[in-house]
Amino acid sequence: MSSKNLLMASFRSMNLVSHNPKRDGGAEVPQVAKESLLDEASQQEPLPEQLNLKRELDLFSAVSLILSIMIGGGIFVSPSSALQRAGSVGEALIVWIVCGLLSLLGALAFAELSTVVPQSGAEYTYFRAAYSPLHKFWGPLPSFSFIWVVVLILRPAEGAIIILIFAEYVYQPVANIFDPQLCPLYQEYIKKIIALLALGITTYINTRSVKLFVKMQNVLSSCKIVVCMIVIAGGIYNLSQGNIEHLSTGFEGSKTGIKDIILSLYSGLWTYDGWTSVSLVSEEVKNPQKNILRSILIAVPLVMVLFVMMNVAYMSVLTVPEMISVPAVAVAFGDRILGPLKFIIPVGVALSSFSCSMASQFGVARLTFAAGREGHMPEALSYIHIHRYTPAPAVVLQGVLTSLFILSGRIVTLIEFASFLIWSFYGFAFTALIILRKTRPNALRPYKVPIGIPIFLALLSVVLAAVPIVMDPSPGHIGAVMFIILGFMVYYPLIYKGYKLPFAEKLYYLVQVVMEASPPTEIPKL
Repeated sequence: MSSKNLLMASFRSMNLVSHNPKRDGGAEVPQVAKESLLDEASQQEPLPEQLNLKRELDLFSAVSLILSIMIGGGIFVSPSSALQRAGSVGEALIVWIVCGLLSLLGALAFAELSTVVPQSGAEYTYFRAAYSPLHKFWGPLPSFSFIWVVVLILRPAEGAIIILIFAEYVYQPVANIFDPQLCPLYQEYIKKIIALLALGITTYINTRSVKLFVKMQNVLSSCKIVVCMIVIAGGIYNLSQGNIEHLSTGFEGSKTGIKDIILSLYSGLWTYDGWTSVSLVSEEVKNPQKNILRSILIAVPLVMVLFVMMNVAYMSVLTVPEMISVPAVAVAFGDRILGPLKFIIPVGVALSSFSCSMASQFGVARLTFAAGREGHMPEALSYIHIHRYTPAPAVVLQGVLTSLFILSGRIVTLIEFASFLIWSFYGFAFTALIILRKTRPNALRPYKVPIGIPIFLALLSVVLAAVPIVMDPSPGHIGAVMFIILGFMVYYPLIYKGYKLPFAEKLYYLVQVVMEASPPTEIPKL
């Protein structure tokens, strides 16, 4: 690191350019010392006067981000959970359509929130804006609990599963060529090595340059859409040959119990998850007042159409028992219908998983960045690389956490124990929109959803959050509650009381020096 960068890190660490009031309680540096530091710095290569995240995502890139996260490996590998719960082809397709519409309504509500609260972080910043002013102790708890669960457990665990799907589809053709009889234990080791290498690549991309991320993401999301269209085309071709016997069963075998209907909706909504992704990065979207809403209106309906038509394609070729039992639905579909082009499906699944992993890490790093900036996570996580304008420390943390989950081997259990909390957080977000209508009636709102939408979605969130506990309980739900309680134990001394760990300042300085990163010079108004 050059002396210029080290010097810049030094006077940033002394709060000479940080303006976050949560971090400005340290001792004041004498004016003479400030002037001497600045004079010396001016003799070096000039640094940017403003160190903030840059707006690099245009409308196409925002659409690509939503597509990349919503269309992960799930629709190719295991879209049959909703079918299993619904019991029939007809009911399953209705579930997919309803879940798509509900996702669109939720995304539209988030689009309004993003105009009222123009900070990155989605739910986290919405909770802070709506609830923190209500009570000194209880007000910040929803935002901290969201960070505690999503940043530390849920998103890294999801990222690990996605990148392991990528490793599986990269490993299989290689294993079939070289040593298909390799010991299963060694196979798992090789897959984890592939996953860690791929994770290293996504982490490098996300720390290196937002422009590099955008270029790769736009290409990969376009390839992903092409693969979806190939599946749909295969289904259309099959139906054109008169093969409608599987779809002709219609609603035969439908499960009409309240439990089955709600659980099938829950499964479908989980596959659609990702519609909040553009709200996570609102500070990096060009013309966010218009492009966030536009990207949602383009991407979410497109995903809904693709998901419904892909399921029609699958169901036209595979029976209901086959769809439920095969390890990878799209691969079985390709083997049956695509002939010599069947290799496109595993390649598409690998590209889709890699793209989803990279985009998911991009988004959750901004969430981590926003939490560090506001004091709900270590301050160093809010630092920005002084040349690349990326939240490098936050990206690296997510890379480390995801790698730990890859190595742990019990990822599905972690997701099951935390996933039901996601709809609890959605419910808090929709309620936040209702509160902000009252507390900020004059805020700029280029776009407003009818008030009935957030009310309906908040009530639906209560139902969906309670479903797994009441109708399909597991020990993981107790673990989730215990983890939340542990979060409260951390919140009281470190956040509410403001206790600072004795080694924190040295650690922050080390991060600045090693990662060439400093605090942002400006924070958008909450």
